[in-house]
Amino acid sequence: MPREPSSLLIVGCGDVGLRVLPWVTGRWQVSVLTSTPARAPALRAAGARPLIGNLDDPATLGRLGGLADAVLHLAPPPNSGPADTRSRHLARALMRGGRVRRLVYVSTSGVYGDAGGARFDETRAVAPATERGQRRVDAETLWRWFGRASGAAVTILRVPGIYGLDRAGGDPRERVKRGTAVLAPADDVYTNHIHTDDLARACVAALYRGLPQRVLHASDDTEMKMGDYFDLVADLHGLPRPPRITRDEARTALSPMLLSFMSESRRLDNRRLKQELRLKLRYPTVREGLAPARGDAV
Repeated sequence: MPREPSSLLIVGCGDVGLRVLPWVTGRWQVSVLTSTPARAPALRAAGARPLIGNLDDPATLGRLGGLADAVLHLAPPPNSGPADTRSRHLARALMRGGRVRRLVYVSTSGVYGDAGGARFDETRAVAPATERGQRRVDAETLWRWFGRASGAAVTILRVPGIYGLDRAGGDPRERVKRGTAVLAPADDVYTNHIHTDDLARACVAALYRGLPQRVLHASDDTEMKMGDYFDLVADLHGLPRPPRITRDEARTALSPMLLSFMSESRRLDNRRLKQELRLKLRYPTVREGLAPARGDAV
């Protein structure tokens, strides 16, 4: 039998990647690709070997191919265009080395577009409604091809809204404090969530137990509409509930990006995550994940 992967390359080591590191350093030889040299000391302190490179510059990726047995790809696509050129550059570098035997790609549930509030599993066809979703579909297609061509076991995690009270840029209290409006109940949409710590654990579980060429929903058990979610945030932390507006009012009051999120309604079935990866969620619903820490003011 082939030996288990012993070296790991993390590509895109932001909040989730940093939460992965304690689970893998000491067990695997871990390298992290970063385009920011100033981050190198912090990554070394966390137990990883920093590598300076930029996914937008293929010439900086040449040594990645023969570096690791396993890859955790967390980096987002570019901000424009229908294709994920960053994943294409990375795939070419990894293919030249021929060493990778396992790869986990963190994608988005936005690949489905609007499902009208339906609840579904990973067999549903993708139908991205935005270029942002199209870039993710392009990346997923590429990495599944990479798995077939290289023989690597590729697992794709489709991730919904990531939150955490200690997550930079992902603390929902900040939006509530800004007073950003949400949709009136008649117009509201179902959204899905995953706590940032549970997503990190899902990434690690996929590295160990992900089935080849498999797609999984990395989502919790919450079935809640967006407005109700932000109402819960407000109630748990003693904040005013956000104002409710109609969809027609939202078209003029909210940014196109935010409006796009309010135009897609779906409920993700996460049985594969729990059964195949044997992951027990620490925060099975947002109510547990949003609960104030002891001593927090409410």
